[in-house]
Amino acid sequence: MPPANFGMVTWGIYRSGFPSSENFGFLKTIGLRSIVYLCPEPYPRPNAEFLESQGIRLFQFGIEGTKEPLAKIPRDAIMGALKLLLDVRNHPVLIHCKKGKHRTGCLVGCLRKLQNWCMTSVFEEYQRFAAAKVRASDLRFIETFDVSAMSEGILGIMYRYQSCIGLHSKRIMCRCDS
Repeated sequence: MPPANFGMVTWGIYRSGFPSSENFGFLKTIGLRSIVYLCPEPYPRPNAEFLESQGIRLFQFGIEGTKEPLAKIPRDAIMGALKLLLDVRNHPVLIHCKKGKHRTGCLVGCLRKLQNWCMTSVFEEYQRFAAAKVRASDLRFIETFDVSAMSEGILGIMYRYQSCIGLHSKRIMCRCDS
């Protein structure tokens, strides 16, 4: 069974709420290499043991969850997480926070801006996963996130075509020296 709020973002990138032990069987089927965890709390032992047994790397970006309307989302954490997502060596990768709504929605929204999605579509996707809990501060962060700043920390972004079930799909790839 997939984790709550599970969805495919793009080929090789998934999103969800926090996986429980009931979800481990499903996660095995998608062959994860990496998890991008967006919460500040330590990763629970059963989950960490599952990752270790499967050879899945954990990348943690401790973004505080807040309902404050003027809360600041740490730009550096989002930038770091985006660099990991753009590096296909980390794919398949799962992005998650607690519910897969706000922190995950901000990161995916910024990725969508890199993919040149129109803001209406970015916001619609955020709202679909956030449901009745849309946060204006998240939408403001996504809208004002400067994707041109990604060039500061990335040596190269290129498009790469890969075969997937007989079809060619365009993917963004990042080559980072770190």
